Amino acid sequence: MKLGFDNEKYQIMQSEHIRQRISQFDNKLYLEFGGKLFDDYHASRVLPGFAPDSKLRMLKQLSDQAEIVIVISAGDIEKNKVRGDLGITYETDVLRLIDAYTNEGFRVGSVTITQYTGQESALLFKHHLEKLGIKVYIHYSIPGYPNNPALIVSDEGYGKNEYIETTRPLVIITAPGPGSGKMATCLSQLYHEHKRGIRAGYAKFETFPIWNIPLKHPVNLAYEAATADLNDVNMIDPFHLEAYNVTTVNYNRDVEIFPVLQTIFEKIYGESPYKSPTDMGVNMAGNCIIDDEVCQNAARQEIIRRYYKSLNALAQGTCPEEETRKIELLMNQAHASVEDRAVVKVSLDLEEKTGAPAAALELHDGRIVHGKTSDLLGPSAALLLNALKALAGIDHDSHLISPQAIEPIQTLKTQYLGSKNPRLHTDETLIALSISAASNEKARAALEQLPNLRGCQAHTSVMLSSVDIQEFMKLSIELTSEPKYEHKKIYH
Repeated sequence: MKLGFDNEKYQIMQSEHIRQRISQFDNKLYLEFGGKLFDDYHASRVLPGFAPDSKLRMLKQLSDQAEIVIVISAGDIEKNKVRGDLGITYETDVLRLIDAYTNEGFRVGSVTITQYTGQESALLFKHHLEKLGIKVYIHYSIPGYPNNPALIVSDEGYGKNEYIETTRPLVIITAPGPGSGKMATCLSQLYHEHKRGIRAGYAKFETFPIWNIPLKHPVNLAYEAATADLNDVNMIDPFHLEAYNVTTVNYNRDVEIFPVLQTIFEKIYGESPYKSPTDMGVNMAGNCIIDDEVCQNAARQEIIRRYYKSLNALAQGTCPEEETRKIELLMNQAHASVEDRAVVKVSLDLEEKTGAPAAALELHDGRIVHGKTSDLLGPSAALLLNALKALAGIDHDSHLISPQAIEPIQTLKTQYLGSKNPRLHTDETLIALSISAASNEKARAALEQLPNLRGCQAHTSVMLSSVDIQEFMKLSIELTSEPKYEHKKIYH
């Protein structure tokens, strides 16, 4: 993979910049962390070279000064909201993140449930966390928020929220996903700290949009595609342009709320420490792009993947058509099309040739392998085996798994477990391969190639089962699918 981003430079620049921002206040900074702190796969896809845990590594340089507060919206708990990239609910992700940060040596001070309006499910989650020995705080929904500063900055607004007890200079406010109430949590803490005589600071760490690259740069357009469900729109920061006569990029929610934030800052501090939304940010990612063309191409591919994802959701009835049309427009603005994704044509051509679902995968060296539907295997399972053969230098016609070994599994599925599909899914195929590896050297050699599938591009001519999708995710293969089912029926 060609690199477009200097990860080492980023970690050094970013940690130093945060240290400088802490020093501007009374040694207390609430840092709103947008995006994924521990596993930012979007950033690693559009900025090749950016490690998914890059921000975590950077913060390790500040770990002796930092503690983490995880926030989750009561509304997201009530809706059982799911992280699309991991397939787990936000509540489950909170537990995962606590373990992950703790294992990395960070102090996780507490969890805050935001936007609470009496949801019973939120209270159940609170009690569950407390039984695990985790401190939990409640922040309430404020009527008219954020357009009623007089109420917000009062004892009936932020003052009604529980004060989050913290012990370190840098308090990182993070969440399982967007819309969780991170900014409101930070500002509430500023209010409470001010009442205690502490002039705490607030800063925002959003990787995207990148403020110092062009508005319509594919990397910034890819961020819009990733947040199409939130209706985020990148825009020139008018406040920064007016204050400094410098063009920078921000997004609509921060620009729209900034006048309110200024008023809130003025009510808390007596004056606002910032002249623009861009001033609030501390992101140094734009300074660490070392090959702009590589990043542009990677971002275009991400937009195409987001487009297919929205098409699939539209076919399943879980996405409004407007969201798909927006991503299609972004794809056009980035001068990208589905034809730029090489695996699409290969899989569709194979389906047309065989008359059955097919799949294709592009290896890192540019070779494209494919998989077709057979009596024993589905196309995605066949694809994985063929890809592993290609990586291990094994002849395509070699059997890694004996047909005699597959048949008993099919019998188990259909006769004993009630499945109507006798073909092996990807997870079943990999288990069968691992069993064969005990006595078959070729199977063992193929199995050892699994890590080399990470980051490969794949496409299937039909939408896959949830089981197959999860396996591709576990293998970190970037999967897209045509927005159609294999069988024409209402229930799938």
